[in-house]
Amino acid sequence: MIAHLTGTVSAIRATTAVIDLGGLGLEVQCTARALAGLRLGERGHLETSLQMRQETFTLFGFVDPTEREAFEMLLGVNAVGPKLALAVLSLFDPPAFVAAILAEDLAALTRVPGVGKKSAERMLVELKDKVVRLGVDPVGHRPSVPADERPLWRQQVAGGLQGLGWSAKEAELACDAVEPLVVEDPSIGVAQLMRAALQSLAK
Repeated sequence: MIAHLTGTVSAIRATTAVIDLGGLGLEVQCTARALAGLRLGERGHLETSLQMRQETFTLFGFVDPTEREAFEMLLGVNAVGPKLALAVLSLFDPPAFVAAILAEDLAALTRVPGVGKKSAERMLVELKDKVVRLGVDPVGHRPSVPADERPLWRQQVAGGLQGLGWSAKEAELACDAVEPLVVEDPSIGVAQLMRAALQSLAK
């Protein structure tokens, strides 16, 4: 079990970061908040969870132990895998996640890419009595879903870019640049859009 990593941040991508540990670079799949807290070339810290799927080991990174515990709790839900659990925690911080579960807020949970009504219902049924173990206070917290009227893909891409250090204006311009991809293929994934947006900003 690799419980945490502390080292130099040698790369930050749309959903992953590489932490250099004295010459050994470990790639970590991270929540949006975990990525937002890292700075390229600087020392960074991640709480981690090592998961094995189909003989492949993958490290997942989090802001703190509570976020990691919420991730591992989500993995206990039937049909919820690591990528979906990561997506949930990229949209909700732990207090907002607990608030959504306790309030049985299906509308909020189904805002997460990849979470349909059935998946959300399973989370509510299987986690309602467990989320209290996270020890967070959901009072006053609302699920951190976007309140504006922009398409969800645009909110997520713009938010991810700003988390990586780009300004709001630069993020919106990058979204404008990749919008034709959405028109061409409405089912295109956010990760692909993030990569295309980053490439447009790098020009």
